Amino acid sequence: MRAEHGQDSDAAGGPASSRHDDVCVVVPMHNEATVVADVVAGLHRHFRHVVCVDDGSADGSASVARSAGATVLRHATNLGQGAALQTGVSFALARPDTSFVVTFDADGQHDAGDAARMVAVARAEAVDVVLGSRFLTRASEVPVLRRVLLRGAVAFTRATTGLRLTDTHNGLRVLSRRAVVDLDLQLAGMAHASELLHHVATRRLNYRELPVAIAYTDYSRAKGQPGLNALNVVFDLFVHRLYAS
Repeated sequence: MRAEHGQDSDAAGGPASSRHDDVCVVVPMHNEATVVADVVAGLHRHFRHVVCVDDGSADGSASVARSAGATVLRHATNLGQGAALQTGVSFALARPDTSFVVTFDADGQHDAGDAARMVAVARAEAVDVVLGSRFLTRASEVPVLRRVLLRGAVAFTRATTGLRLTDTHNGLRVLSRRAVVDLDLQLAGMAHASELLHHVATRRLNYRELPVAIAYTDYSRAKGQPGLNALNVVFDLFVHRLYAS
């Protein structure tokens, strides 16, 4: 894994904003060359430090993200989103001035303005973990099958962690340095979302949810996880909890 640095810039091509200089945005990506430049540009309107973790892409995602101004970390092979997030978080923690880590999807579903608003709440209220929820607003038209699967994930998380949440698999999160300093995601795939919430529960971190919009485009729908993959996620979690107990 190596870091490749782009030039920080805002949408107009000038110096990046000095706002949120203590925030590192981590964007895991796998074959997102057609959309990641716009994602990075949107983030740079609010954040200086954007780190894209290229998880074994074969389409030039790394060079596109770097040209857009992001720092790029690269996995030689596809290890899964959980592994990409852990790589990005470890990189962010190596910067002594990092106070918050934002996790943000590369497929264009998230709104960078929502991320900035969540960081502001984390600062003002001294909250360790701010989680985005698509179910606290009507702005996100969640497909029916995905809504059913996500509701099931909420029930599973509430039963296993006690966290009272409405959305447990939203990739938009704000995590304080305290929240991630000992984070060690072991589940490389999509089950990392529930593993992270288990970390929040066992460390007794304070948390809250905020409503965020999710843009379900044809592209993001095509990139989404197949419904049957939920069974794989549950299996991974079961085995992980079995060995951890």
